[in-house]
Parts: sequence; structure tokens; C-alpha cells
Amino acid sequence: MTHVLILVAVAVVLWYIPAGRQRHGAGSSAAAQARRLRTPLVRLADLVGIQTARGRQAQQWAAGAAGEKATAARLAPLARQGWTVLHDRALLTGRANVDHLVISLTGVVFVVDSKLWSARYRLRVVGGRLLHGSHDVTERLRGIRHEARCVAEALGCPVIPIVSMQGAPVDGGELVIDGIRIIPADRLLPVLRTLGRRKAAVKQHPGKAAARLFAPYRRK
Repeated sequence: MTHVLILVAVAVVLWYIPAGRQRHGAGSSAAAQARRLRTPLVRLADLVGIQTARGRQAQQWAAGAAGEKATAARLAPLARQGWTVLHDRALLTGRANVDHLVISLTGVVFVVDSKLWSARYRLRVVGGRLLHGSHDVTERLRGIRHEARCVAEALGCPVIPIVSMQGAPVDGGELVIDGIRIIPADRLLPVLRTLGRRKAAVKQHPGKAAARLFAPYRRK
């Protein structure tokens, strides 16, 4: 009976303690979604060691937020050098967001998607399909393909989509599938710097337009 009363008391406390406020910046929308999923009952279940579907989803969103923050830290030197580096930005239509929108000094535009996948399985391309171990994960690139297309249409210039992969080893150190580059996270900066030296096919640097058009994301 005592244990039941303690759990009830903890549940009441958790009900009145907010899971946290939404902030802006890298990983903010993913972190906010994790907080939404961690209802008082979910937090109580976590506290007593009971796994729930919502709890697992919250962990996945939280891991995604951590991955985006790690990528933002890697991109910080570029921002200090004058590159345009925008994190967690909303597209003009729909509910999707861009993890990282990066524009070089010459105006080359990149959409960078942070991924944190299991290190147990290697990433490789076989027959035009992306495999994580033996699992076909090609469809998981649909998001960044859509984001790059939307950004290109809004800015009126080409966009290079890049997946910054944490965890899973990338076969050969870099994969390209359907125009999307997949690289290990620790190679992100050298790849961006190399590609960013190209002369962009734009009349005006798109940095200011990107900052104006793509507002910080707020989950609807």
C-alpha cells in the first residue's frame, strides 16, 4: 500500500512539473517533440522502469535532437568564418523542417540532414538502394530530397543535399544515391569546404534571403 501511495504522489508531482520549454536552435523541434511525448504517465513509467511506446518514441526524438546539436557544433567554425548557417528551419509550406541550411561564402547552398543510426550495421548502396545492414532504408532519404527541392525552389538556385551520418559506418567513406551525399559526421566540414569553393550559379548571395524566408521551426 505504501508503494502505491508513493507512486501516486510521484505521479501528481510529475503532472505539475512541465517537461521543459521549447527553445530555438539546432534540435529544438525534435527536443520539443520528445518533451510532448513524455507525459506525466510516461515519465512515471520511465521512473519505475516500464517501457512504453511513447517512451521509446521520446527517446528516438531526443536522440535526433542530440544528433542535430552535435552537427551544429561541427558547423560552428563555418559560421565564424562568415558562412550562413541556419538550424532547424521551417519550409515555406507543409510541416517539414530543415535540420541545417548552410551557404558557403561563394553562395553554394547545402541542406544537411543529421542522422544517428546504429553502429552495428554498415551503410552501403546495392542496386541503387541504400542498405543499413540488410535493411532497405532508401525511403528514409525521402525527407531530405523533399527539403532540398523546396529550398531550391524558394531560393531559385541549386541545392546540394548531404546526410551527416553518426553511428553507422559509411561504406567507402562516402555514398551518393539519387544525388544525395551520405558522409560520416567527422568528414562533414572538409566535404562542405571542398564543395563550397565552387562558384555558385547565383547573381546575389542567397544568405539573407534564406534567413528571411526560412523561419525557426515551430511544430504545428
